[in-house]
Amino acid sequence: DKIDMGVLKPFLSDPYIEDISCDGVGPIFIEHKVFKGLKSVIEFKVSSELDEFVIKVAERIKRPITYRNPIVDATLPDGSRINIVYGTEISKHGSNFSIRKVNEVPLSVLNIVESNGIDYLAAAYLWICIEYGMSLFVSGETASGKTTLLNAITTFIPPENKIITIEDTPELTVPHRNWIREVALAKGKGEGDGTGGGGVTMFDLLKAALRQRPNQILVGEIRGVEGSVAFGAMQTGHPVMSTFHAASVEKLIQRLCGDPINIPKTYVDNLNLVIIQSAVKRPDGQTVRRMISCNELVGYNAETGGFTFVQMFTWEPVTDTFVWSGKGSSFLLENKIATMLGIPDSRKSEIYLEVEKRAKILERLHKAGYVKFWDLFHMITKIKKQGLLTIGS
Repeated sequence: DKIDMGVLKPFLSDPYIEDISCDGVGPIFIEHKVFKGLKSVIEFKVSSELDEFVIKVAERIKRPITYRNPIVDATLPDGSRINIVYGTEISKHGSNFSIRKVNEVPLSVLNIVESNGIDYLAAAYLWICIEYGMSLFVSGETASGKTTLLNAITTFIPPENKIITIEDTPELTVPHRNWIREVALAKGKGEGDGTGGGGVTMFDLLKAALRQRPNQILVGEIRGVEGSVAFGAMQTGHPVMSTFHAASVEKLIQRLCGDPINIPKTYVDNLNLVIIQSAVKRPDGQTVRRMISCNELVGYNAETGGFTFVQMFTWEPVTDTFVWSGKGSSFLLENKIATMLGIPDSRKSEIYLEVEKRAKILERLHKAGYVKFWDLFHMITKIKKQGLLTIGS
């Protein structure tokens, strides 16, 4: 009780538990990796006991909760995300909280390949796109594995790059040494420290990041105004990677062009790639996380008012495999990356061989046992230093 999270300790120590939620007075519910949703035996019987517990937790994470500021979004000492809603005025069954647990060591791309969330070819394709500065969004519904995938593919960012991450609640872990990690500060916090208690928004942090000369900007999640700054950053040539809540490319474009983000349609093609992630049910009743598709945004057609996008990779639900449907018709590989590398038009098809070569490299690293996040990053750095990744070598 004094140095840890009290009754939540056993849940937080169990690596198989993904979510812990308390809906108010009554039992605590958990989401288990193997047994899915469960009702636990631990419960709060009286509202006052629950309120006290929630206040204590909030003070432990240095985000005191009051009637005036009854909602808190924060990170627990072990890195898990917590959301607390305090008091019976708002939450009729009594205070409630939800904890989304985080892995101590982030999953690597090869871990995701092992669970069949993505395959070697798709990973190799993303590797080339990220290395040559393409901007991408990982999009999907809640708990579909967006942040996990975004975090895993940071391994592909060239090791010498300077990276800035901007988040509401710190979740991203980047393996690079040159990494600035910035976290937004909620309003009313920071009083007496010169910010006037006005808080620091993601919008402010993004504006500051543009002056810090980053090679890559990672935004934890784009929900509002910061979306337009992210696009501003893409227009000035900074690659931006972020997660986004939308279940398809069409919905993503609708959300970007509507309130509150309001990006003009003609700007949307500054975003190069959209990965759609989803938690899907398999025939055996198991819920798995898959990259449903990987799409290249080509541009806006003013006459039809529509967008052209090419599906590069699609997930085949029947066989649970990935199909490289865009082989030979990749706009990014041929028109952007090949041109950047000075490959003449007659030899542009060679770039597809490069994707296959990198897929083989990933497969070899996997077989050699470099599966963990940090190990994989160090090996990729080594391979790069040896000059094995220069295209055409």
